[in-house]
Amino acid sequence: MQVLVLNGVNLNTLGKRDPTIYGTLTLNELETQIYTWGHELGLTVRCRQSNHEGEFIGWIHDALGEMDGVVVNPGAWSHYAYSIRDALDILTVPIVEVHLSNIHEREEWRHHTVIEDVATHRIVGKGAQGYKEALEFIAQGGTA
Repeated sequence: MQVLVLNGVNLNTLGKRDPTIYGTLTLNELETQIYTWGHELGLTVRCRQSNHEGEFIGWIHDALGEMDGVVVNPGAWSHYAYSIRDALDILTVPIVEVHLSNIHEREEWRHHTVIEDVATHRIVGKGAQGYKEALEFIAQGGTA
């Protein structure tokens, strides 16, 4: 199974950006862990990160017909980027929305995401472990 893991805006600053909220792993360390988990689950994983919305959307388009599942953490784009929501809506594979922090315990504007209705499954507030759960969900067939 082919799985695309997309990390969005500002996630390249992991390890530097408020570790009390986002943890101490850098993006590189997180991706290394994701690749390890994917291998253990028999998945072929590709991780990508961008601070450019158009590039992020292009990767979603590229996943169409090529990937068996998508794990997505758009960062702040989650709360307003309907263009990302519309791109994800085109996909016919399981989509797992992941947030490192518990967005429901943070600022009010973070409580809702524009992609929640196109995501097959959501994982919030579990740090890096949320990505592992997302990969497990996809490996088990991507149904709740």
